[in-house]
Amino acid sequence: MRAAWRAADVRAAEDGLIASLPTDTLMRRAAAGLARRCALLLAGRGGVYGARVLLLVGAGNNGGDALYAGATLAGRGAAVSALALAPDRIHGRGLAALRTAGGRLITALPDRVDLVVDGIVGIGATGGLRPDAADVVAKLDALRSSAGDRPTVVAVDVPSGVAVDTGDVPGAAVRADVTVTFGCLKPALVVGPAAVRAGEVDLVDIGLGDRLRATPALLVPEWDDIVGWWPALGPESEKYTRGVVGVATGSATYPGAAVLSVGGALAGPTGLVRYAGGAAAEVLHQHPSVIATGRVADAGRVQAWVCGSGLGSGEAAAAELRSVLAAPVPAVLDADALTMLVDGSHAGRLRGRDAPTVVTPHDREFARLCGAAAGSDRVGAALRLAAWMNAVVLLKGDRTVVATPDGRAYVNPTGSPALATGGTGDVLAGLLGSLLAAGVAPERAAVAAAFLHGLAGREAARHGPVTAPDVVDALRPVVARLTAR
Repeated sequence: MRAAWRAADVRAAEDGLIASLPTDTLMRRAAAGLARRCALLLAGRGGVYGARVLLLVGAGNNGGDALYAGATLAGRGAAVSALALAPDRIHGRGLAALRTAGGRLITALPDRVDLVVDGIVGIGATGGLRPDAADVVAKLDALRSSAGDRPTVVAVDVPSGVAVDTGDVPGAAVRADVTVTFGCLKPALVVGPAAVRAGEVDLVDIGLGDRLRATPALLVPEWDDIVGWWPALGPESEKYTRGVVGVATGSATYPGAAVLSVGGALAGPTGLVRYAGGAAAEVLHQHPSVIATGRVADAGRVQAWVCGSGLGSGEAAAAELRSVLAAPVPAVLDADALTMLVDGSHAGRLRGRDAPTVVTPHDREFARLCGAAAGSDRVGAALRLAAWMNAVVLLKGDRTVVATPDGRAYVNPTGSPALATGGTGDVLAGLLGSLLAAGVAPERAAVAAAFLHGLAGREAARHGPVTAPDVVDALRPVVARLTAR
């Protein structure tokens, strides 16, 4: 599991380390890692020697990092130019190092550039870019390299112009191909629209170590985490010990939602799926191993319920939701179940549940539940909803956020725009319910389901435009890799 820390916590850790080191030692460490990555990128463009490098240099330490890195590249034969956006506050020792190595200051963007180093602002910046910096950033896309293509853009620590702690992009911001970040991840590199602008993220160790004592703002799961959480089969396993998941989705009007959510559940770790709803014939036609009934009350014993997608919002649907909320087992509430929560008539049943609840809104559903959009701070918004509902919240999006009632937040790194198509959320809900029924803790189940669902979306996209049935099919090879121990 990786972690991302807020700017204030990173600054506090850095300040403590800086106080124990000779002048600019930490900056030189950061610059060494930055220069190394820039050199590797230039190697793919013909080499460092003779390459044209542009440093966009702001005030303070971020600009100093760029200048020291530029000095290293100039020492290896690159033609390095620095455009100072705050000439009166430029890092003096870094500038001296650049000039000593053969670099130079310029006052306007050059005609040809092979690599741009964005050192305009770092994690201490607040608000959007100033007009002069925004003007320079707007012109970056028009630059051309010696080969005639767009130059590679490398951001120092974070892309300039992003909101570091939330991942918002309040105005003009750099769009980097690579971000070289120092010491630890920052939220803007993993969540929100800023994460897209970060490109590939390269983390450089500068020795912060255990000085990062604050609680991380975000946790980012990795493959090994999902493998470790996945329930293992043994020689004594059978369908009931593996868990039974109930699926109360779909209707005569929307049978596809039932088929897709059951498909997602069957790809998970449970041994049996019980379906309850008005699409039993369609479900059994597609999935003959399922046990189907017409109502939740008739389904029999399960270890978790999935409820909502395609259910409708009439009295019959509300009765099914009430039955699910009354069951003493974990529940996933999705789509129409969330719509039925908006009027507050189920609030008492929801808050009074002893068993865990996971809700899976997309942004529009979130806005209906909360009365306002998630806004610029998706993580904070998800955490507030989780605390208010006393439920784990899986806020769907390109970088899906999972938030817990007690204040932990995760962001999924595997999301794909290919999943922005009808029915994929039904598949996710089914998989999540299967994980809950198998005994996986709610927050881990939500994180794992989002992670694997994202990988399945990527896998499906390799073969062309993605539909929800493609995601169901792709889940199987993804899970097969997960369980190949």
